[in-house]
Amino acid sequence: MTQADMVVRQEIVVDAPLERAFSVFTDRFGDFKPPEHNLLPVPIAETVFEPKVGGHIYDRGTDGTECRWARILAYDPPHRVVFSWDIGPSWQVEADPEHTSEVEVTFTAETPDRTRVALEHRHLDRHGPGWESVRDGVGHDQGWPLYLHRYAGLFGPGSRRA
Repeated sequence: MTQADMVVRQEIVVDAPLERAFSVFTDRFGDFKPPEHNLLPVPIAETVFEPKVGGHIYDRGTDGTECRWARILAYDPPHRVVFSWDIGPSWQVEADPEHTSEVEVTFTAETPDRTRVALEHRHLDRHGPGWESVRDGVGHDQGWPLYLHRYAGLFGPGSRRA
């Protein structure tokens, strides 16, 4: 098992200035997170990204219940955000931070109106037995590639996978 086996990387280039690319990712996370990616027993009314270290990413159900599935670990606008992935191999919320992975998203200006967005989901082995299913799930076309495709769609047709 190599270190590369324990990391999922995705990149995309969006037609947006650096600051806008960052703010759309954090302010509109719920606009590109697929609504079917839901751990609640009811439909999601909204997904909230709290823009601060110590904040959370959580889904609020139509009945008001909440599912906090990530913690904001670093928040450095407009260049970088890091959050935990508190969803384990059984696709349930993991309460022990020692058994969670991390997602780092960096934003790099290629031109004044184009930004490269690089996502690295790392430390997947921290999830313990069955961690490979987390890696395979987030790396699958319906995982981070789908999130980034939907995110790029918020900027128009010129944005693409890198």
